[in-house]
Amino acid sequence: MTTTTPTASGHHTTGLSFWQGVALIFGTNIGAGILSLPYAGRNGGFLALVVALLIAGTLTTISMLYVAEVSLRTREPLQLSGLAEKYLGQFGRWLVFAAIVVNGVGALIAYASGSGMLVNNIFGVPPVVGTLVFYAIGSFVMWKGLHATGVAEAAITIGMAVIIAILVGWTILGPGISVSNLLVFHPYYIIPIMNLAVFTFLAQYVVPEMARGMEHTPEALPRAIIGGMGATGFTLAIVPFAALGLMGTDVTEVVTIAWGDRLGPVAYYLANIFALAAMLTSFLAIGFTMMRNVMNMFHWVETGRQRLTALLLTVLPPMLIVFAGLGGFVAALSYAGGFAGAIMSVVPVMLLRISRTHGDRVPAWSVGWAAHPLIQWTIIIVYVAAFIYSILSITGMVPQGWA
Repeated sequence: MTTTTPTASGHHTTGLSFWQGVALIFGTNIGAGILSLPYAGRNGGFLALVVALLIAGTLTTISMLYVAEVSLRTREPLQLSGLAEKYLGQFGRWLVFAAIVVNGVGALIAYASGSGMLVNNIFGVPPVVGTLVFYAIGSFVMWKGLHATGVAEAAITIGMAVIIAILVGWTILGPGISVSNLLVFHPYYIIPIMNLAVFTFLAQYVVPEMARGMEHTPEALPRAIIGGMGATGFTLAIVPFAALGLMGTDVTEVVTIAWGDRLGPVAYYLANIFALAAMLTSFLAIGFTMMRNVMNMFHWVETGRQRLTALLLTVLPPMLIVFAGLGGFVAALSYAGGFAGAIMSVVPVMLLRISRTHGDRVPAWSVGWAAHPLIQWTIIIVYVAAFIYSILSITGMVPQGWA
């Protein structure tokens, strides 16, 4: 079921159902991060990866629920940068916008790089052509709006679930899983894995868009967030479970390529189609939200030339960076995750506190025990530490084996 929701500019847009909201969260998270996790976790082992996912996933979900309450306390349908401007002033506005841009550009760089390679693997066309086609399709759906993005996310997500079920089942029933591969646990590597895990769960900026699309069913918003994050966590664990259980440390940077090679040609194409679909769903969610934040930031209308300008500002810079030969796949994700993760997980704590005294409407739902100050401070400490790690990683000051 869909609804019609008014926008800030007076236009109306078709809203989101509960399942489209779940798919939007899932699609945002299941992208380049899931393709890099087994590779990033190969030294620490599957158990270290699970610990990192549990910490990052739980804290990020709580942070997203904070954003949900802030959105429900705010009458105007603002994006995250707009909420920061309303409650934190101009400094908060620009800080959040910078985090959204860093995260968005980092992700879209990874998708520009990875999509061309995957299209080449599947269809044999040059990677540059593959990247251009991928970007053209994604940009068209983004241009069509929130409902088109939600429908595309839901449809592609169903296909991804079918493919991943086939591949995981094939791995377990075919070559089999080596228990010894899964029992590897080196706690020393949890910290570098955490930095990438932060990025794979980074979807706070999607929550205001969901609140906008679910305006007429606000009680479904927190359930959609928890459902989407739960599905994300399960998928982020099951893929490394199968990949590391089968291959151990012998995984490539984009794991589905080596995974498919081990299972045969049919699995090879299925794995690469899954990877491409994962990148597309994440591209749509991140790209659309980033485009909307650009419009929100500069107070542009949602139609015409200003919408086109926002779209081009979103998709062109990361594509040009990749074509210029700058930035590695995992490196782009890791650096983006540390900075953006810290800002977009710490700022919601501040937004929650201020909106509870300065919000302009009574929310249909509010965070309960998860808003305890101890939990708020835990979120701040963990994500500030991730940011510090990101800085140290860029400057080459992390211990040997963490880079």
